[in-house]
Amino acid sequence: MHFCAYRDRSQKEVEDKLDNLRMIPEAKEKIIITLMQENFLNEERFARSFVRGKFRIKKWGRIKITQELKKREISSPIIKLGLTEIKESDYRKTLYELAEKKEKKIIEPNPFKKKKKLADHLLRKGYESQLVFDCINDIID
Repeated sequence: MHFCAYRDRSQKEVEDKLDNLRMIPEAKEKIIITLMQENFLNEERFARSFVRGKFRIKKWGRIKITQELKKREISSPIIKLGLTEIKESDYRKTLYELAEKKEKKIIEPNPFKKKKKLADHLLRKGYESQLVFDCINDIID
């Protein structure tokens, strides 16, 4: 319970922790059910807090956040619920801020290479390609 109270955890993280503690399968199942019944383990709450944290702190895009949630074996409907935590206006504003900050750091005389480097950076951050290209065309002309 302390492990789940410290911060929100996914069911997979709890299962991995119990595996590391060498718990037998019956005990693992009983512990997980108890944690869910007492609301220490809640996938939707985990997804929402994960999305908020990764977007606000690490400035990740929706694609990267979705991939990370899938790695943690979160179901698609819960991922969609979690992604509702990101407001579209904040999402675009963050994308433009990231692009402008990175654009200042790129020292490249060729505008095509500069656009490519900037696009690569934003795509690695997990932003959608169409938004990235629209943003770059607005910034670099």
